[in-house]
Amino acid sequence: MSVIVWTAAGSLAAWLWLLLCQGFFWRTDVRLPPRTEPEDWPSVGVVVPARDEAGVLPASLPTLLLQDYPGRAEVFLVDDGSSDGTGELARELARRHGGLPLIVTSPGEPPAGWTGKLWAVRHGIGLARARAPEYLLLTDADIAHAPDSLRHLVAAARTGGFDVVSQMARLRVASLWERLVVPAFVYFFAQLYPFRRIGRRGARTAAAAGGCVLLRTEAAERARIPDAIRHAVIDDVALARAVKGGGGHIWLGLAERVDSVRPYPRLYDLWRMVSRSAYAQLRHNPLLLTGTVAGLVLVYLVPPAALVAGLATGRTAAVVLGALAWLVMTGTYVPMLRYYGQPLWLAPLLPCTAFLYLLMTVDSAVQHYRGRGAAWKGRTYARPDAVVGDET
Repeated sequence: MSVIVWTAAGSLAAWLWLLLCQGFFWRTDVRLPPRTEPEDWPSVGVVVPARDEAGVLPASLPTLLLQDYPGRAEVFLVDDGSSDGTGELARELARRHGGLPLIVTSPGEPPAGWTGKLWAVRHGIGLARARAPEYLLLTDADIAHAPDSLRHLVAAARTGGFDVVSQMARLRVASLWERLVVPAFVYFFAQLYPFRRIGRRGARTAAAAGGCVLLRTEAAERARIPDAIRHAVIDDVALARAVKGGGGHIWLGLAERVDSVRPYPRLYDLWRMVSRSAYAQLRHNPLLLTGTVAGLVLVYLVPPAALVAGLATGRTAAVVLGALAWLVMTGTYVPMLRYYGQPLWLAPLLPCTAFLYLLMTVDSAVQHYRGRGAAWKGRTYARPDAVVGDET
């Protein structure tokens, strides 16, 4: 058989393995686990790091302040050096809407070895711990919560005995580029970190979604959160690994009523979101980068290429194998498109989106080796190999 036929066969084999052996990552039914409301509701400290978030706070912060939570809860918004009046706007929203108590604070510039966001989180956690809450809710400034979000998170954590309950917020899907890229972003994340494995005791897979993480305070102290992950760019995954590595029980699933209000109208905006941390996800390892690029080509690009090449050369085997692999790929993407309410004709376009992600990943590596480092809200950090500190 020709090389293209063998390659197409390898791609189909890879897709059959992903379909059946990768934790059924393509299913979207992993939602908050069964829960019952506790008789006594524990106290919660809600920590919100915010840097230049005046554009999204009016749509997100009131949803936290107006949580229908039977226990004691306070919101700690950490204004991380904003230049757009984020802190004052937060105070004004609290005066206007009422609800949970709001404390706005600022930590100052992060010391060497800390990413800015985690330094802000550390400051907020320190203030919250002074109230001795049983749980901490770490949520981003662009996340809007349904009124009963906090009580459902706490009930799920108490009922299941979880140290971390995290929901992947539903990202905004409005512009053409958001429709093409955003559902695939969550699809690829679930492929890397199958949600079913994360919640299984004894499984090594660990991940969380930083927009919505309910964390037991005792588990945070045991895992030295956030100090142990102070230089992490992908802080949510690092947090989950630290908690699970310390014997904690974690859970991650798709959200139903937790939404990101941050817009990504242009491809440039989405490109920055992905490339900011893509190479960090690969531990800044050139071998992992090479393997990832090869894997993306084999799994996502070979099926349509084999189909087209087979039609052009008259090789029936290449046509059949390429078509079958593309069909399996398309079928696994359909549930995610349905979750996001998107038209199913986008499913066969997944190879195009995967090619974009391949370019974003390579660009992330290029930026790393140019010494530009990672960035969060206009602040650039040193390359990890230049940071002094313990790794987790």
